[in-house]
Amino acid sequence: MLGRTYEGQNCSAARTLELVGERWTLLILRDVLLRDIKTFSEFLAGLGIARNVLSARLDHLVREDVLRRRPYGGHADHYEYLPTDKAADLLPVILALTAWGDRWAAPQGPPALFRHSSCGGAVEQKLECAECGELADPREVVAVPGPGRQGTM
Repeated sequence: MLGRTYEGQNCSAARTLELVGERWTLLILRDVLLRDIKTFSEFLAGLGIARNVLSARLDHLVREDVLRRRPYGGHADHYEYLPTDKAADLLPVILALTAWGDRWAAPQGPPALFRHSSCGGAVEQKLECAECGELADPREVVAVPGPGRQGTM
């Protein structure tokens, strides 16, 4: 979808961008996952996106099994869009991008705060080592070859 398929790269980040890297896609997913927006008209009103672009993005996300389309309201052409597990697994990505934006692109402070629905506590992301349990500074994270490596990283 980005006009380039990254065929020469064996990179999960590049493959992910092919799926969700187009303009509006992550905002659609943000709205589905965090704002309980489900219908075409709700997306249209909330995002200010062109109808044809919204339709193309929703169709793409349904084809890729990130969203599922379900009829609603008794009309054959009215659908709601519901997140799949693939969409839910993107929530930490959206939260990480938002946290970065809160720090570097929100001079008046965060426009939204994320809370745990059960207790109301702030939700934070941490880089925790699966081996020792320590929190890693982002500068301490390195890439090493994985089982799917082919060629150079």
